[in-house]
Amino acid sequence: MNDVAALFHRLTFGVYGIGVAHGDQRGAFTAAWVMQTSFDPLMLALSVNPENASYPLLRAGGGFIVNVLRQGQLVLARRLGTRSGRDEDKLAAIRWHPGRGGAPVLDDALAYFECELTGSMPAGDHELVVGRVVGGGILDPRATPMSYAETGEMDGSSALYPATF
Repeated sequence: MNDVAALFHRLTFGVYGIGVAHGDQRGAFTAAWVMQTSFDPLMLALSVNPENASYPLLRAGGGFIVNVLRQGQLVLARRLGTRSGRDEDKLAAIRWHPGRGGAPVLDDALAYFECELTGSMPAGDHELVVGRVVGGGILDPRATPMSYAETGEMDGSSALYPATF
């Protein structure tokens, strides 16, 4: 791991399973770059690679679910984050139910936020997507959220950082 990658691995992030839907299509992917952006109205933003197979579902469906993963759910994070939805149904072996807009709420998540898409903007090689929170719930009040550090080098991101600033 180069020095720049090591520096950025010190930022603290949670790990989230993002559920999306459009019509009868469902998808999900892992994200770490999620944050609250407003109290009134309640809003969340996430950063997503527009090359992700689930990105067109997010845009066309007009919303997304932020599922907060629990500590110890590395297998789930890996399933959602390292496989392509173009090649297989990542949700096939996962217990979930549809939210109001049809996007997957993961039954074993710690909590979830249902969001309606309100805007987006390019952010380098990713897209910053903003959604108004319209629902949600705590599914396991005693659980601790998973941190990005728990995933190690699962996503191979160290290779994406430049060697110097």
